[in-house]
Amino acid sequence: MDSLAMKPEEIEAESFRIIDAEAGRHDWPPAEWQVVRRAVHTSADFEYVRSMVFSQGAVEQAVAALKSGYGIVTDTNMALSGISKVRLARFGTRVNCHVADPDVIEIAKQEGITRSIAAMRKAVGDPVNRIFVIGNAPTALFELLRLTDEGTAKPALIIGLPVGFVGAEESKNALAASGQAIPFITNIGRKGGSNVAAAVVNALAILAGQC
Repeated sequence: MDSLAMKPEEIEAESFRIIDAEAGRHDWPPAEWQVVRRAVHTSADFEYVRSMVFSQGAVEQAVAALKSGYGIVTDTNMALSGISKVRLARFGTRVNCHVADPDVIEIAKQEGITRSIAAMRKAVGDPVNRIFVIGNAPTALFELLRLTDEGTAKPALIIGLPVGFVGAEESKNALAASGQAIPFITNIGRKGGSNVAAAVVNALAILAGQC
């Protein structure tokens, strides 16, 4: 098949056909598989077939959260850019990233904390923000878990996929072991990224649009 002559939707369909074929047999239920294979699609990394972790009922709860129009907050502008606003428009969803806000930058300097921490603190101050998408900064995930534990934050969904060598794996382990009744989607290990986190949101938005 000549990829140069293919339409975008044909390329995507062929990509998913290849992913389904190369992934082989797996135990993912249909809805979860839609999310996992989007992560594989955006990263070309089949390790996500083995490393993704969902809390019980996470996809159903995530779809309900999206359809409720809760605000989405990302930890990077890259994740913000990767999320399909068109797919979310029908739900009236607002998507923000505060990491580059002037007040966040100033607070981070004054308090000697990362901008990711300061951005999470700002984000939870708005009760509309109930969906948190973290694909880069472990400090953002750790801070969100701390704010949740103290009752300041009340997430309806956490997509925690920070990437890196310092704190990324540990923050995801903390999310999975938090003991909070919070729907979450994460993965095991150092891999992750803003592109993968955005892909998870897009997969959930597609599922929400089908309901």
